[in-house]
Amino acid sequence: MALIKSVRGFTPQIGENTFLADNAAIIGDVVIGNDCSIWFGTVIRGDVNSIRIGNSTNIQDGSVLHTLYEKSTIEIGNHVSVGHNVVIHGAKVCDGTLLGMGSVILDHAVIGEGAIVAAGSVVLSNTHVEPGSIYAGVPAKFVKKVDPEQSKEMNQKIARNYLMYSSWYNENEE
Repeated sequence: MALIKSVRGFTPQIGENTFLADNAAIIGDVVIGNDCSIWFGTVIRGDVNSIRIGNSTNIQDGSVLHTLYEKSTIEIGNHVSVGHNVVIHGAKVCDGTLLGMGSVILDHAVIGEGAIVAAGSVVLSNTHVEPGSIYAGVPAKFVKKVDPEQSKEMNQKIARNYLMYSSWYNENEE
């Protein structure tokens, strides 16, 4: 069973039909929407400020979400896929985005709707990733625009797939 821990008077709120892997840790001022999946080894630590995650979003294995005390928060929209081992620290991630494996998103960065951050990229503090674009590199820079419908279709397919994958784990509990 996932570790769900209250701290400083805040208890995480978990939406309906949301999968929490056995060793995920959800701590403090965290709100997770419906139809989400939080995978193995993920830490969502809302001890120093708030973390809000929309609906149909997946946070994949080994990811870490945290903020700066009294200075930054995390807002993640709907239909977002956060790849394996991603670090999000005090940033805003808009609807329908894909954060590639091992990427790092730093404080006050904004990842625009439908954007893709390539695997291994580092999005520096205060960077604004344009909606519908691909950013890559260290530090992450604009690569190209993507077709909005193609991006939406791909990102929503990944989100749906992760919801399906999470259902496989619930089968074992019945």
